[in-house]
Amino acid sequence: MGSQSNKGLGLFFTVVIVLICLTLVFFRGYWWRSLADGPMGEYFGKQAVIDNYGDAFKKLGKEFKIAPEYLAALCMLESGGRKPAGSRYEKHVYARLRLVKMGLKRQYEHVKTTDLETAEDEALQNLATSWGPFQLMGYKCLLYDIKIKDLREENGTYWGVKWIDEAYGKFLRKGDYKNAFHIHNTGRTFPASGISKTHDPNYVKKGLELMKYFKNKL
Repeated sequence: MGSQSNKGLGLFFTVVIVLICLTLVFFRGYWWRSLADGPMGEYFGKQAVIDNYGDAFKKLGKEFKIAPEYLAALCMLESGGRKPAGSRYEKHVYARLRLVKMGLKRQYEHVKTTDLETAEDEALQNLATSWGPFQLMGYKCLLYDIKIKDLREENGTYWGVKWIDEAYGKFLRKGDYKNAFHIHNTGRTFPASGISKTHDPNYVKKGLELMKYFKNKL
C-alpha cells in the first residue's frame, strides 16, 4: 500500500515538474523576445521584418522587379522591421528646407520655394522627418503629390518601394547592391576610395549580409 502511494506521489511530482518546466520555457521565450525587441515588448528584428512586411515585399518586389531580400535587408537597417515603423527627425534637413522657404536657398534636391509657400513650421518638421519601413524623407511626398500620412501609414511601404525603384532601381536590376545600399543612405554611389560615407561605416556590409539571411526566408 505504501509502495503504491509513493508511486502515485512520484507521478504527481513528475507531472508538476513537467508543467513547471513547460511554463518556464514559454515565459522564457516571451521574456527573451520582449527583452531583445526593446522596451515594452516592442517587436523588432529579423523575424519582425518577415512577419510585418514579408508578404508586401514579395508582392512589391515582383511588381517593381526588385529582389524582396533587398527590401527586407533595407527595412532591417532602417527601421528594424517595426510596424508602425516610427520616424526620425533630421534637424539639418529642417534647416535647409527653412532656407528654401525663406528664399535664401534656391532649392533642396527637388524642393523649391514655391513648394513650401504655404508650409507652416510643423509641416516643415514633418517634411524633414523620415517615415516608413525604409525611412523615406517626408519631402519625398512632394514628388508624388501625396500627403505625409501616405508615407507613414500602410501605403508607406508602396511609396517607399516606388521611390527606391525610381531613384536607383537600375542598380538593383543589375544586382549592384553595394551601390544601392550606399545610394539609399547617402544619395551617392559607393566612393571609389573604398571608404563608405554612410552614417554607419558598416551599413553596406550589414545590408549585404542581411540579404543572404533573407534570401531563403521570403
